[in-house]
Parts: sequence; structure tokens; C-alpha cells
Amino acid sequence: MRKVLTLTVAATSALTLLSPPATAADRPRDLPAEIDGGAWTAGHVQGMAIDRRKGFMYFSFTNLLVKTDLKGKLIGSVTGFTGHLGDLDFNAQDGRVYGSLEYKEQESFYIAIFDVDRITKPDMDAQTTDVVKTVYLKDVVADYAADMNSDGKFDGNIGDTPDHRYGCSGIDGVSFGPEFGKKGGKQKLTVAYGIYANTSRADNDHQVLLQYDIQRWKKYEQPLTESAPHDSGPERADGKYFVYTGNTTYGVQNLEYDEHTGNWMMAVYKGTKPTFPNYTLFAVDGDKRPRTGEIKGQPEAERGKLLTLASGGVEDEATGVRGWRATGGEYGLISLGGGRYYVAAADKVTEGGVEKHTGQAQLHRWTGQYPNPFAKITQAPA
Repeated sequence: MRKVLTLTVAATSALTLLSPPATAADRPRDLPAEIDGGAWTAGHVQGMAIDRRKGFMYFSFTNLLVKTDLKGKLIGSVTGFTGHLGDLDFNAQDGRVYGSLEYKEQESFYIAIFDVDRITKPDMDAQTTDVVKTVYLKDVVADYAADMNSDGKFDGNIGDTPDHRYGCSGIDGVSFGPEFGKKGGKQKLTVAYGIYANTSRADNDHQVLLQYDIQRWKKYEQPLTESAPHDSGPERADGKYFVYTGNTTYGVQNLEYDEHTGNWMMAVYKGTKPTFPNYTLFAVDGDKRPRTGEIKGQPEAERGKLLTLASGGVEDEATGVRGWRATGGEYGLISLGGGRYYVAAADKVTEGGVEKHTGQAQLHRWTGQYPNPFAKITQAPA
């Protein structure tokens, strides 16, 4: 029998006490209701980042980084990636943008670090302009390339295989924030695994999050050279954590730390396992310290550091998983403080007979309501 979905107290309150319509009065000072990232022949929008102090916005379009001002005017772009550029975050401490970068066929996974002050014109090449540095993530490579059935071969970039520890397909979500369970603690870079959708295995039902102290990463940074991928990076993450959500399609697409609540938002593509609720947004309780426990479903008994889902949303009675059915956050999500977010809107247009992908950052506020906890902020009537 299909499990029954039950509302938590927090979710019931959010559904009963409807919030007033979001208007321009809710808008964070100096931020527009929408920022247009343009239309591009590259892939769909994957992530966004903002530098509020200097007034710039950054969009990832799969193999293209776009820089605009806060009115959507194009400032520059970085091209030439043959790998997959995913989620982004802005590091206020060093003024650079960090993003996930995958080369699955080469079994190479990097954090791409953009010296965004150098991005001053369109079509700057990622390999020849010294705009991009990369750091290799050895933990990810080891899990991605794991020969889980011990048949002596790795099956490569496919999901329908027992290979890939935890179902790891690489990396996607990235965000800066404190160590889990230490609100206000030292800032670290958190990187989320991509995880293949596979309904025939039970060891892929956790989101996997790595935390890195990047204070001494300069020694690892190398230029991007796709013809000769390097392996310069830390030996291991400073922490490896697991969140039980059920299998989702390609893991955490967008990860974002919300300083206002202290929670970590995980936006995903909907999963396909019928035994799970398959939500598209989860929140990790940033106040609760990780606990050591069983990582469910592993081929051999394994224990690790487990994180707790935050209250709110709807709790699935059969699995204990709670979340929301949000839209847009899987393409880009930025916490702006005070319960305000930029949520990405992805679409397609045809210009001159050529299909292009578009991406906009649209201002929302957090309501906590189910199914979609984000309410779009629109211009107030004149």
C-alpha cells in the first residue's frame, strides 16, 4: 500500500495561515524583482551566484558562464568548457565564484574558481585567459569510479550499473556556509554529489555532502587544461555527510545555505522510486550536529555522519522523509537573507531559427507553505 503523507505542525500552520501576497515592499533593498541572464545556445541554466557589493550576477549555462550587472546587461562570459559546469556560489571572502565542473569520461571532477574581476568581455576562453583555476576532488573520483560489484571493470558514465559508490555520478550543488551543526562557525565550501537515478539498488538513497576548508587551497589551484586533466587537490574532504531523502535524479542540483534560518536548502530533480515521496526540495537542519549512524542500504554495513532534515514541509509517514514540491530551485537558488531568495526560471526561445536556453533570477520570499514554499515577489500596482 502506498504510504500516507502527513503534515507536520509547521506545515499545517503554513497551509492554514496563508501569507499576504508578496509585493515590491518585500523586496530586499537595491535588488530588482528579476535579472535576465540572456538566451544562449549552450545548455540550460544550472546555477546562479550574486556579488551584491559590486552589483554583478553570474549564471551557469552547462558549458558557459555569463556575467551581467543587476539590470541584466551582459558584462562578459567564459566559454570553451567541454565538461559540465553546474551550481555556483560567490565567496565573499575572496571575491571569486566557485562552481562544480565535471569531466565524467576522464573521471575528473573539479571545483572551478573564477577570478570574476577579470571577466570583462564576452567569449573569454576558459583555458587561455587565466580566468579559471581548478581544484581536483579525490573523494568524488574514488566514489564515482568505484567497482562496486568487483568484476574487475568500471562501467563508466551510466546509471544502470551496480558501480559508483552511493550511486555517485559526480558533483552538482555547491555552497559556502558553516560546518554542519555549528551555526556561525568557520565558513567552509560544501559540495553535493550528483547521484544517478536507479530504482534497482538500495545504496543510493542518501544525498552525500562534502565539506572543505578552502583557506589553503591556493597551493592546489591549477589552470584548466582539458587535454591533460590534473589531479591537484586535497587528499580528502574535511567532512563527509549523508542525508536520507530517497534517490533523486542526479542528486542535489542546487545547494544553498540560508543564513536567516541556518538551514541548508537542497533543490533536486524529482526521483523515480515509488517507495519514496520524491520531493524536489529538502532542508537540512543546520543547528543539529551530525550524528554517527548506519548509512542505510549499503552492500556491507557502513556507518557515517548523518544529517537531519529540518522541520516543515510534509513528512512521509512510511520513510520519515520530509520536503516540498518546489519549482525552479533545481536550476538556480540564491539566499538573499531575511527569507528572500532568487529562484531561477529556465525556458527556451527560438531566435532566427535557432533554439536557445534562457535563465532569469526571479525574486521570491520563503513562506514554508506546501507544496511550493517560494512566493514570487512582483511589482506593486501603481
